[in-house]
Amino acid sequence: MSNDVKRGDNGQGLAVEEDKPKLARPPMCKVVVINDDYTPMEFVVQVLQDFFRHSREKAVQIMLEIHTSGRGVAGVYPAEIAETKTAQVNAYARKNQHPLLTVMEKV
Repeated sequence: MSNDVKRGDNGQGLAVEEDKPKLARPPMCKVVVINDDYTPMEFVVQVLQDFFRHSREKAVQIMLEIHTSGRGVAGVYPAEIAETKTAQVNAYARKNQHPLLTVMEKV
Protein backbone atom coordinates (compact mmCIF):
# COMPACT_ATOMS: atom_id res chain seq x y z
CA MET A 1 0.00 0.00 0.00
CA SER A 2 1.45 3.39 -0.94
CA ASN A 3 1.70 6.27 1.50
CA ASP A 4 -1.11 8.05 -0.37
CA VAL A 5 -3.71 5.33 0.23
CA LYS A 6 -5.40 4.89 3.60
CA ARG A 7 -7.88 2.16 4.48
CA GLY A 8 -11.38 3.23 5.45
CA ASP A 9 -13.52 1.45 8.07
CA ASN A 10 -15.02 -0.83 5.43
CA GLY A 11 -11.61 -1.98 4.12
CA GLN A 12 -11.85 -0.26 0.73
CA GLY A 13 -8.85 1.72 -0.51
CA LEU A 14 -9.41 5.46 -0.23
CA ALA A 15 -6.97 7.87 -1.83
CA VAL A 16 -6.22 10.78 0.46
CA GLU A 17 -4.17 13.74 -0.66
CA GLU A 18 -1.85 14.99 2.04
CA ASP A 19 -2.37 18.65 2.94
CA LYS A 20 0.75 20.65 2.31
CA PRO A 21 1.38 23.21 5.02
CA LYS A 22 0.48 26.68 3.83
CA LEU A 23 3.40 28.98 4.35
CA ALA A 24 2.44 32.55 5.04
CA ARG A 25 4.59 35.21 3.50
CA PRO A 26 6.47 37.19 6.10
CA PRO A 27 5.12 40.68 6.77
CA MET A 28 6.88 43.19 4.53
CA CYS A 29 8.17 46.57 5.66
CA LYS A 30 9.54 49.61 3.89
CA VAL A 31 12.78 51.12 5.08
CA VAL A 32 12.19 54.87 4.81
CA VAL A 33 14.98 57.44 4.93
CA ILE A 34 13.97 60.74 6.53
CA ASN A 35 15.43 64.01 5.25
CA ASP A 36 17.39 66.32 7.54
CA ASP A 37 19.22 69.57 6.92
CA TYR A 38 22.65 68.34 7.99
CA THR A 39 23.53 64.97 6.45
CA PRO A 40 25.50 65.45 3.20
CA MET A 41 23.79 64.18 0.07
CA GLU A 42 26.85 62.14 -0.84
CA PHE A 43 26.67 60.31 2.51
CA VAL A 44 23.04 59.39 1.79
CA VAL A 45 24.02 58.09 -1.66
CA GLN A 46 26.80 56.02 -0.09
CA VAL A 47 24.39 54.54 2.47
CA LEU A 48 21.90 53.63 -0.27
CA GLN A 49 24.64 51.90 -2.24
CA ASP A 50 26.35 50.14 0.67
CA PHE A 51 23.38 49.02 2.76
CA PHE A 52 20.66 48.67 0.13
CA ARG A 53 22.79 47.64 -2.88
CA HIS A 54 21.42 50.30 -5.22
CA SER A 55 23.40 51.38 -8.27
CA ARG A 56 24.85 54.87 -8.07
CA GLU A 57 22.18 56.15 -10.46
CA LYS A 58 19.32 54.65 -8.44
CA ALA A 59 20.87 55.85 -5.16
CA VAL A 60 21.07 59.41 -6.50
CA GLN A 61 17.45 59.19 -7.65
CA ILE A 62 16.30 58.03 -4.19
CA MET A 63 18.45 60.67 -2.48
CA LEU A 64 16.82 63.40 -4.60
CA GLU A 65 13.38 62.04 -3.64
CA ILE A 66 14.40 62.21 0.03
CA HIS A 67 15.72 65.74 -0.46
CA THR A 68 12.65 67.08 -2.28
CA SER A 69 9.86 65.12 -0.54
CA GLY A 70 11.32 64.84 2.94
CA ARG A 71 11.48 61.06 2.78
CA GLY A 72 12.16 58.20 0.42
CA VAL A 73 11.93 54.42 0.35
CA ALA A 74 15.32 52.73 0.40
CA GLY A 75 13.82 49.24 0.02
CA VAL A 76 11.08 46.79 0.95
CA TYR A 77 12.05 43.72 2.95
CA PRO A 78 10.66 41.09 5.31
CA ALA A 79 10.17 42.74 8.71
CA GLU A 80 13.24 41.20 10.37
CA ILE A 81 15.56 42.26 7.56
CA ALA A 82 14.05 45.75 7.48
CA GLU A 83 14.57 46.02 11.23
CA THR A 84 18.21 44.99 10.89
CA LYS A 85 18.89 47.40 8.02
CA THR A 86 17.22 50.26 9.90
CA ALA A 87 19.35 49.63 12.98
CA GLN A 88 22.55 49.26 10.93
CA VAL A 89 22.03 52.48 8.98
CA ASN A 90 21.07 54.49 12.07
CA ALA A 91 24.13 53.21 13.95
CA TYR A 92 26.40 53.90 10.96
CA ALA A 93 25.07 57.45 10.67
CA ARG A 94 25.66 58.12 14.39
CA LYS A 95 29.15 56.64 14.15
CA ASN A 96 29.87 59.11 11.35
CA GLN A 97 28.24 61.93 13.33
CA HIS A 98 25.28 62.44 10.99
CA PRO A 99 21.64 62.76 12.12
CA LEU A 100 20.41 60.61 9.21
CA LEU A 101 17.39 58.60 10.31
CA THR A 102 15.72 55.54 8.81
CA VAL A 103 12.41 54.12 10.01
CA MET A 104 10.33 51.04 9.21
CA GLU A 105 6.78 51.18 7.92
CA LYS A 106 4.48 48.25 7.20
CA VAL A 107 3.64 47.81 3.54
